[in-house]
Amino acid sequence: MNGAATTTASWSTWREVAGVLTQPQHVRRTVIIALVVGTAFFAMNQLGLILAGEAKPLVWFKAVLTYLTPMCVSSIGVLSATHRRKEEDSQ
Repeated sequence: MNGAATTTASWSTWREVAGVLTQPQHVRRTVIIALVVGTAFFAMNQLGLILAGEAKPLVWFKAVLTYLTPMCVSSIGVLSATHRRKEEDSQ
């Protein structure tokens, strides 16, 4: 870190969720996690079929899901970490 304080948005209503998830630091982190974890799972589960030339549309669909799943899980983690309760709003 560069020592500068960074502010992270928090949310208490579903209308605020998109604002939190689209913050650059959260997008960057979730994309990196999706690429690292997704690539590992892709290599374990789909790479053999693709390299063998046996990839059907279902295999490609699964490959996309392989990357989307860790991105969704990471986003849920961001939402869990940034959630504020309504009682905190009034303080």
